[in-house]
Amino acid sequence: MSRKLEGRIALITGGSAGIGLATAKQFVAEGAYVYIAGRRQPELDAAVESVGSGVKAIQGDVTKLADLDRIYAQIGKEQGRLDILFVNAGGGPLVPLGSITEDHYDSVFNVNVKAAVFTVQKALPLLPDGASIVLNASIVSIKGFPAFSIYSAAKAAVRSFARTWTTDLKDRGIRVNAVSPGPIDTPLLNEAFSNPDDMKALASTVVMGRLGRPEEIAKAVVFLASSDASFITGVELFVDGGAAQV
Repeated sequence: MSRKLEGRIALITGGSAGIGLATAKQFVAEGAYVYIAGRRQPELDAAVESVGSGVKAIQGDVTKLADLDRIYAQIGKEQGRLDILFVNAGGGPLVPLGSITEDHYDSVFNVNVKAAVFTVQKALPLLPDGASIVLNASIVSIKGFPAFSIYSAAKAAVRSFARTWTTDLKDRGIRVNAVSPGPIDTPLLNEAFSNPDDMKALASTVVMGRLGRPEEIAKAVVFLASSDASFITGVELFVDGGAAQV
């Protein structure tokens, strides 16, 4: 049986853990050669070991344009092209209105918005016509969770990019879509909700009554990146157990 991403070259930012790592594993299983980028070399090394063959790590901070240039220079030299880009790096602490600082605002928008803009823009020379870009958004962009205001606004911007960049890139046949996870059982979520009762309460907000698994997001990203989604562009695909749907 043919694999969905056979022969494709992919880059995943924030690829050393959680959704990014699960997607790297799924991409490789579907035949892609995958680059993962992240800030911390030990975590990247562990991720490469867990995936096995078909993956290479490049250390870099996607909020720094010089690091992005270096990442793309290496991919260009080694592969000459990039067929799939999964803009996954993101995150940020929860801060309620009244306690927001300038540093908090800047850090959240840097990693979720600025980094997304330049991760995509600097990839354009490597992307062939017909390439696929998938942005990692979130259900928080349409939900009013307390203490999420800056992160939610940043993810709303990411979702908007899927629309505008779709029109910017339509003449090249490059599809741009967003995947919007609900609560997913990742190290990042466990760090934010370290109290087991808080985690149970979070799971109770999901119609299906549980947290999602990283590989469930990964399979949705594979779909959007593959030719199975050849007539899908500009969409936001919710993978959230119904949390933002009913």
